[in-house]
Amino acid sequence: MARNKYPEITEARILDAAERLFLEKGYENTTIQDIVDALGDLTKGAVYHHFKSKEEIVDAVGNRMFRQRNPFAAVAGRTDLNGLEKFRESIRLNQSDDDRMEITVQSMAILKNPRFLVEMIRDNQQGLTPYMQRFIEEGVRDGSIHTEYAKELAEVISLLTGLWMVPELYPATAEEMMHKFRFIGELLDHMGLPLVDEALLDQLGPYFQKIEDAQTEK
Repeated sequence: MARNKYPEITEARILDAAERLFLEKGYENTTIQDIVDALGDLTKGAVYHHFKSKEEIVDAVGNRMFRQRNPFAAVAGRTDLNGLEKFRESIRLNQSDDDRMEITVQSMAILKNPRFLVEMIRDNQQGLTPYMQRFIEEGVRDGSIHTEYAKELAEVISLLTGLWMVPELYPATAEEMMHKFRFIGELLDHMGLPLVDEALLDQLGPYFQKIEDAQTEK
């Protein structure tokens, strides 16, 4: 069989088909065969050559969506916002991306696999935490944030939102998740970072409910 000279193109096609199916049918209801059928000209073996499992595919889909629509990068260079406003706006943009939030909810199930859990922690540390630290440091300089712990706060936020708020790891209803996020907000406020306001909580409510609904459907 001839070697594929452009594996990145094939991988992109697989992810395109998978993303479309996950959004239409859901992760649990989509099979590898569904993805093969949607592609039309690839075998199941060819798909497995690029991705070892459906878990790998949904993980790759989510990572690609974040890279393409990184809300933290989108606001990093804005000069009309102070550090605190940049942080809040990046979260608002993140939660406003309905398709990516849907994939995020669907892919939470794979975090029961230690490999994907470790990769998620590493991705957050390398991809998100530096932006958070940057915004906090900007806020300290412009006076919108008052803390001596920019690096530590960025790491704590990444850990709490990336692990403690994941119901696959810490089971919680939508109401309990909201209560936990209010706790995070109060904790940050006491540390000089008034990040969580009512507008953000209102935006998070439907997201938490979607997570609870996904847990109930299993």
